[in-house]
Amino acid sequence: MTEIVLDKVNHDAELAQKIGQTFLILCMIIGLYCSVSLLKWAVNVRITEADVVATNMVTAEVRERQLGCLAKNIYHEAGSEPFEGKVAVAQVTLNRSTSGKFPEDVCGVIYQKSIVYEKVLCQFSWVCDRVSNFRPINQAMYDESMSVAKRVLLEGFRLPGLKEAMYFHADNINPHWPKQQIAHIGGHIFYK
Repeated sequence: MTEIVLDKVNHDAELAQKIGQTFLILCMIIGLYCSVSLLKWAVNVRITEADVVATNMVTAEVRERQLGCLAKNIYHEAGSEPFEGKVAVAQVTLNRSTSGKFPEDVCGVIYQKSIVYEKVLCQFSWVCDRVSNFRPINQAMYDESMSVAKRVLLEGFRLPGLKEAMYFHADNINPHWPKQQIAHIGGHIFYK
């Protein structure tokens, strides 16, 4: 009789352990789902500091905001580059905005984020690395970046060899992109 009672106790203990493990797994799945949902919300709802506006609704205010976004991008990505390097970064940004594969708004292109394996990735690394309160450390470099932004955005200045450029990276790294390289300007390599 004691053996039967012990078997029942062991069976009940095993059942309780399985129920506990199942509950723990269920809690982990719910927690993961909540984390992913929160991350999606953070990216989708709070994606940029700038409102995304379609390029066909360009007002003076919108153009001023686009100039500011483009100048910041040039400053962070190519501030120490020669003039051509700054133009190339600006041109990639504008090429993306007209490609149909990225947001149509210049600021939308710059602040676009994606989630890959629960990690937020930015199209331009400085967007994820920098705080939203922007103050240039090197004012002369920022002023030159703004000048380039005006020439590219307002005057239509372009480098002929970069008409199809959509991507770039610093030449001191090799991300092994399966893309066609089209130029090496300053410290960046550009791709279709």
